[in-house]
Formats: sequence, structure tokens, C-alpha cells
Amino acid sequence: MKKVSVLAAAAAVTLGMFFTSCGSKTNVSLKSDVDSVSYAIGVSTGLGYKENLKTLPGGEANVDALIAGFIQAIKGDSTKMNMEQAREYMQKYFVEASAKEANKTKEEGEKFLAENKKKSGVITTESGLQYQVITEGTGAKPTAEDHVKVHYTGTLLDGTKFDSSVDRGEPAEFPVSQVIKGWTEGLQLMPVGSKYIFWIPSDLAYGDRGAGQMIKPNSTLKFEVELLEIVKDDKNKK
Repeated sequence: MKKVSVLAAAAAVTLGMFFTSCGSKTNVSLKSDVDSVSYAIGVSTGLGYKENLKTLPGGEANVDALIAGFIQAIKGDSTKMNMEQAREYMQKYFVEASAKEANKTKEEGEKFLAENKKKSGVITTESGLQYQVITEGTGAKPTAEDHVKVHYTGTLLDGTKFDSSVDRGEPAEFPVSQVIKGWTEGLQLMPVGSKYIFWIPSDLAYGDRGAGQMIKPNSTLKFEVELLEIVKDDKNKK
């Protein structure tokens, strides 16, 4: 989860940043192989995790505060915060920050869908799925029991592309019933040969789980889908 990766990054990167952020230690003397490999580890971890600190929920990490906490722990000074207090605070912070971010994402999606449904050519189903016909095919419509072959491109509402069979140059093939709810519903609306745009509310997509690094919890998703064929094989014959 993001919380775990950020915590790990914060712990690891401190070692790499400590010597390069504390004045007189910038030009630390490397007198032995152990000194050199120690410095190399610091550089490697620092560069490797630097970007993670920019994605701290609630804003970019305060590096000075992070280093101060590290020094406090090294010196055994628990005046401001001991280990138990630190763990409790981090747990509370990340849970609350993640909830705020998820709520914000959901509200943004709901606002978008409310405006999008007013646009010409956009159809909203009873479930809340929205779609627009780009090309209407003349073939059969798949059922939930069918396998289909499609080309698709998925984007976030800000236009960020997170997946595309078109870019890979190879259509995707899967059972209609074994994808997110918005796809299962939407595909059954499409005659073979069609190309539709789907706007899928979070509860018909990945919900409060999200998916991977790019699809945050409660994300509304946009897909451009072309239904190429209903796949017929020994396991899927009518």
C-alpha cells in the first residue's frame, strides 16, 4: 500500500540525506572502502527514494523536520516524541490523509459525471454508467457468458493514460463477466464493430480499493472501447 511504501521511503532516504544536508558533513572524508560503500549506499537510497517523499499524502515532506527526527532518535532523545508516539502519529496521519484523498477523488468524479451527463450524445444508464457511441456496429451483442476481443484505452479524468491495448498493438481478450462492473454492463450494450466511450463511476470500477499506482481509490474512469469480436472456441460455443 502507499502508506507502507512512504514510510519505508522516509526511513531509508534519511540515511542518504543526512550527510548531504548537515553543513560540515557535506564533504565527509572517505578514508576506507567501508567509508566509500557507506556513502554509496546513502547516495543510492537517497536518489532512489527522493521522489517518494514528494507524494506524501497531504503535501511534500518537510525534509528538515525528517532529518531532525532522525538525529533525535540517533541521540536517544525522546523529549518531543518517542518511538511509540511516532508510530501512533504516523498511523493516524496516513489513515486520515488517505481518507481525505479518497473523498476528494470521489467528489471530483461525481461532479464530473453530473456535468458530463448533460452533454449531447452522452447516455446514462440506471446504474450510473455513462457512454457515448462513436461508431455503431452491426454485429451481435455479447452476453455475460461470452468471451470478447477488444481494443481499448483507459484514462483518468485529467487525461492521464493508465492502460492501452492500442499502444501495445495487441487486442485484449477476456470473459465479459470477469472484468469491472462498468465493463460488464457496457460491453453488453455494444454490437460487434462498435466503438464507444465509457465513463465509469468508481463504484462500477475499482471502488475504494483503487488499482496500482495510478488509479486512486474512488476514481471515476474513462475508457474508449472498440468491440472487435465475440470469441468462439470449444469452451465458448453457442
